Amino acid sequence: MKIELFHAPGCSRCAAARESLKAAAETAVTGLEWREVNVLDEMDYAVERGVLSLPAVVIDGELVFSTLPTPRQLRAALIGRNLRGH
Repeated sequence: MKIELFHAPGCSRCAAARESLKAAAETAVTGLEWREVNVLDEMDYAVERGVLSLPAVVIDGELVFSTLPTPRQLRAALIGRNLRGH
């Protein structure tokens, strides 16, 4: 499963949540691919994924959280997707 956290440099909400979100994701699924995407460097890619506000989380190419989720929300979404076979 691939998780992408879209952020911008200087985003204090992004920085504060980064580690807790990554830890929650790692406990929810095995074989996790975690990627942090700086939208200033990859604006076109962010737009392709539908990211309009930051921070945002894309799971396996699908925009799942257009605002910052809590670690609990992210973990629940990952477990649910894993159970459904996504």
